[in-house]
Amino acid sequence: MTRRLAAFAFFALVAACGADGDPVPPKPDPAPEPGLTITGSAEMGIASR
Repeated sequence: MTRRLAAFAFFALVAACGADGDPVPPKPDPAPEPGLTITGSAEMGIASR
């Protein structure tokens, strides 16, 4: 029983670590367009206690 459990644990570990092929690096972000770019958010308000 313990051998079956150990074999299953080994199989699950190998299956979870990406054994299905070579890793693929992410594609680089496209170059930003020339000029001014503003991103994000701002919040204003009054907080009460």
